[in-house]
Formats: sequence, structure tokens, C-alpha cells
Amino acid sequence: MAKKATAASKRKQPASVETRETIEEQVQAFLASGGEIQQVPKGVSGQTNTSGPKHITLGKKPRA
Repeated sequence: MAKKATAASKRKQPASVETRETIEEQVQAFLASGGEIQQVPKGVSGQTNTSGPKHITLGKKPRA
């Protein structure tokens, strides 16, 4: 009999403590290399391009 294959998405996720520690290590390395963290006020958007169509048309083309 062949072994049952397991999907990559079925793998056990790392514990939140491990993830938090990994992020903390990455942040410390970033700061140590001269990086800066910017505080962004609540409600401010990072979207810079506000021009262009505001609606999405699916299917048939709109009639003029």
C-alpha cells in the first residue's frame, strides 16, 4: 500500500507564541540595521491612486 499524502495546507500551524517571537526577532533585526518604524494615524489610507473607475463592471459591457 502507498502512503497517504498530506496536503501542505493541512500542516500544523506554528503556535502564536512562536510566531510572535519570530516577528519580534525580525523587528529587532530591522531596527538594528538602521530601519525606522513609522507611526501611522488611525484612519489614514496608504492608497495613493484615487483616479480611475470607481465601479467594477462584470459580464456585459455597459451601454452608452
